[in-house]
Amino acid sequence: MSHFKYHVFFCTNKRADGTACCENHGAADIRTYAKKKLKQMGQEIPDKVRINTAGCLDRCAAGPVMVIYPEAVWYTYVDKEDVDEIFEKHLKRGELVKRLLVEE
Repeated sequence: MSHFKYHVFFCTNKRADGTACCENHGAADIRTYAKKKLKQMGQEIPDKVRINTAGCLDRCAAGPVMVIYPEAVWYTYVDKEDVDEIFEKHLKRGELVKRLLVEE
C-alpha cells in the first residue's frame, strides 16, 4: 500500500531556447502555492497527498499542466483559483474538474 493516496506532479520545466513550456506560465510559483494550500486544508482532504515537481511532461501545448496519480488525470490551469477547484473537487471529493481536463 502506498504511503500517499495521491501524487500531484506539476510540470515546472523551463526551456532554455524560449519555446513553449510550463514555467512560461509561472508553474513553479503555482506549485509552491499548491503546497501551501494543501497544508492549509489539512484534514479537509481525507487522504495523504504529495505535491511533486516534474520536469517536462511533454504536454507543452496544453500547458501549464499537472497530473494526479494513481488515476493519471491530467489538468491544465490558469491561476490559483483553478488549483483550488482541483483540490476541492478532485482531492477532497473525488470528482473530476471537467473544464480543466487535458484531452488526449
